[in-house]
Amino acid sequence: MLKHRGFPGRLAGTDFQFTIRRPNTKGVVPLKPRERFADRRPADKRADSAFLAALWDHFGAEPFERGNLDAGRLSWLFGREVVPAEDPFDVQSYESLLKIDENRARASFPEVFEFGGSA
Repeated sequence: MLKHRGFPGRLAGTDFQFTIRRPNTKGVVPLKPRERFADRRPADKRADSAFLAALWDHFGAEPFERGNLDAGRLSWLFGREVVPAEDPFDVQSYESLLKIDENRARASFPEVFEFGGSA
C-alpha cells in the first residue's frame, strides 16, 4: 500500500480521518458512492471540502493511486468529484487509480478552487 507522504492524516482539530496507517488485515475496504444529503452536518461538509482541497493540492488533475487514503472519506466523493482513472477499476485495491473530475469538483466545492485556480 502506497503511503502518500505529506498528505494530511486528518482534518485539523477533529476526528475526521483522511488516511489510514496500515492495510486492513481482513481485506481492503471497497470504495462505494455514498449519498450526500442536503441536511448533513456542517462539520461533515467541512471535512469533505478539506479532503477535496488536500487531494487537489497534492495531486491536482493527475491520476493518483488510492494507497493509504481513507475509504470512508473517499466514498463521500467517489463517483462524483473523484472518479476511476482506469478501466476496469477495482474498488477493493489499494493500487487502483483515481482522479479528480475537475468540472464536477469546481461545481460542488467552489470554495476549494477560489484562490488556487488549478494545480
